[in-house]
Amino acid sequence: MLFSDRLRPFREDYGEDDPVLDLLVTARGEWARVQTSVRTFNGDGLCTFLFSAAEDFRGWAGARTWHSIERQLTLSAEHRSGGHVHLTWGVHGRPPYGRWDFATTTVHAAGEEMRKLASDFREFFTAEIEQP
Repeated sequence: MLFSDRLRPFREDYGEDDPVLDLLVTARGEWARVQTSVRTFNGDGLCTFLFSAAEDFRGWAGARTWHSIERQLTLSAEHRSGGHVHLTWGVHGRPPYGRWDFATTTVHAAGEEMRKLASDFREFFTAEIEQP
């Protein structure tokens, strides 16, 4: 999964207080590469979701889920035996380009590796955006 091209689309109207953050998400699998724009309100709590999974390094039952406000990006987290967290990332296309769904799973060590992932996302969402 690659997250890139952050943009505040309503900065002209709201200035530095624009809560809308658009980003480009690219996912690759063995047979496909998909890309879509994802709209969030300052990340829609993705960092909180990831930090929560990191803090519960001893595990939890079932799947925890998260989604972006317009559901172009979804995430499911499951703690598996052996101390690993399986994150299933869903990327979803919508009209006018047709409906399509793509999912890929990444595996991370519970605890510190998950904290690092959450920190990387926090940095991505909070870094200053250069204006074109």
